[in-house]
Amino acid sequence: MFNLGWPEVAIAVVVAIVIFGPQKLPELGRSLAKTFLGFKSEIQPGPTRKPDDDPA
Repeated sequence: MFNLGWPEVAIAVVVAIVIFGPQKLPELGRSLAKTFLGFKSEIQPGPTRKPDDDPA
């Protein structure tokens, strides 16, 4: 998807440590994970009803 290799990921981590500081990174990671999981759960299709299940 993004086509990132290990060098690019390492650079991104170093930049994040410099910008946010090592104390803030765990909180930032938890917040990002919660956001991603919430987004993922919202875009998943819900249960579908079959015409045979209609109670009428």
